[in-house]
Amino acid sequence: MVHRFAPYVGAFKIGHGLTMPNGLRVVDILREHGAERIFLDLKFHDIPNSVALAVREAAKHGVWMLTLHLSGGPAMISAAVEEAAMYPEDQSPLLVGVSVLTSLDEATLQGFMGVNRTLPEQMAHLSQRGVELGLDGVVCSAHELKVLRPIVGHKVLVTPGIRGSVGDVHDQVRVGDAQTALADSADYLVIGRALTSKTDPVAALQQLGLDPVGA
Repeated sequence: MVHRFAPYVGAFKIGHGLTMPNGLRVVDILREHGAERIFLDLKFHDIPNSVALAVREAAKHGVWMLTLHLSGGPAMISAAVEEAAMYPEDQSPLLVGVSVLTSLDEATLQGFMGVNRTLPEQMAHLSQRGVELGLDGVVCSAHELKVLRPIVGHKVLVTPGIRGSVGDVHDQVRVGDAQTALADSADYLVIGRALTSKTDPVAALQQLGLDPVGA
């Protein structure tokens, strides 16, 4: 997959499916095969010391960007930021916070999780706290970009759930199209099955309204 898509994408996002059976060694393997930038999406959420250790290991393997849950609290976030700052700028991973998963809707947020804020209010609240504590940016769906850009300023906005105008949204609820997300100030788009399930990367990206960078 790296060989097929490397000329056309800016980074490769990997998660539990690869790291659980292979460990972080998989990062080294992918980089050796042409994945210059690895986005490690494990959404760290633990006590501050454990998350700091996780950031340390990610940095050792040259991870470009990683995710952590904003609900882990200020001490956890600060520990991650402090650990990342121990490395030179070209080795320090970008830390982006996750507030509300794109698989959740407002009914679940309030009914199951007991959050009294609306979904955009919860995302705005946690995102603001995260960037105030030194995170490099946050993750949000295309639906919240306009709300969060004034809050995070020049920090990074990473937008998953990118889909075409038609097709299966799979297990995600809050999805959006690439052109709208870019127009609404997304810095990075996460395109998963809408791209990886296709055999022709150029055609798949063009169907999403994007210009393949290597074409």
